[in-house]
Amino acid sequence: MADIKFLCASPEPDSRGSEARSAASRAGEMRWDIIELLFFAYRDFVGDADHELEAFGFGRAHHRVLHFVHRYPGLKVADLLDVLRITKQSLGRVLKQLLDEGYIVQKTGNNDRRQRLLFATAKGEALVARLAGLQTDRINRALGDIEPAGTETVRQFLRAMIDRDDPDKVLETIFGNPSAT
Repeated sequence: MADIKFLCASPEPDSRGSEARSAASRAGEMRWDIIELLFFAYRDFVGDADHELEAFGFGRAHHRVLHFVHRYPGLKVADLLDVLRITKQSLGRVLKQLLDEGYIVQKTGNNDRRQRLLFATAKGEALVARLAGLQTDRINRALGDIEPAGTETVRQFLRAMIDRDDPDKVLETIFGNPSAT
């Protein structure tokens, strides 16, 4: 196991210039508490699904693709690439496996035959429901002792953490429809 070195409150001078000194001077202002809580929360949140996915020979990329295809039936491959921020090559490998194993079907667009629209099959929907059930259980346990106003604060915090710079169709749906979150 690797040793972890922690920054001291007064780090040594750095020869890399003002940018490095600025980052070092903010070290005392860093939100280590939230950073680490988010790290471990994410690890355990996706870990529940990861364990389940192993039995299918799937990983997190499969989970993300299945999730968004299920939640947004008829999602275009191009929009899925934008949502996931992955390369065509990465998506192609995962999508091919999900198509070949019958978790997703692909249809051509009605107006534009070049469009590839994705839909979850009953088999895909069942797997998504299973994974979402595990994650919902974890969320419900975490929110169990929090008042409804606190739950809304959690939702607001998570929404504020998302970059909203690019016109992402799924994010437009999420931010435009409060019940979707």
